[in-house]
Amino acid sequence: MSDLIQAGSQVTLHFSLSLTDGALIDSNFEKEAASFRVGDGSLLPEFEKRLIAMSAGQQGEWLIPAAHAFGESNPENIHRIEKNRFGSDADTLEVGVVIAFAGAGKQEVPGVIREIAPDHLLVDFNHPLAGRDILFRAKVVSVVNAGPGDSALKFVEIR
Repeated sequence: MSDLIQAGSQVTLHFSLSLTDGALIDSNFEKEAASFRVGDGSLLPEFEKRLIAMSAGQQGEWLIPAAHAFGESNPENIHRIEKNRFGSDADTLEVGVVIAFAGAGKQEVPGVIREIAPDHLLVDFNHPLAGRDILFRAKVVSVVNAGPGDSALKFVEIR
């Protein structure tokens, strides 16, 4: 019997993410399979949850509700920003363009321009897929679980 996916498993898989209207977000089915360790943060928790107990060769397709995928859209994350803050670049901005802003601690925060008015912009700082249900499809290529005495965590003695 092959290994089943569980917390800490090293998994190699092909996957695709699509919107419910069929628009493809990302896929590696025509590329090299991706590898990750369950629980390492590479996949959203809800995606990992769907893979638990699968084994190599199995495939599945799941509709992940927005709340469990990239979250619901939060109206408080849509901000009005005065156009004059963009200087001479203000006239080159277009609806749908992603622009980077300096957030707390100078961390870069992306925002999507949703509306352009004569004196301001509406910028959406929600994840671009917030509020969207996601169709997650996966085919498991391989699963490796730690054997007896092995551990995903290795301890090193420091003297």
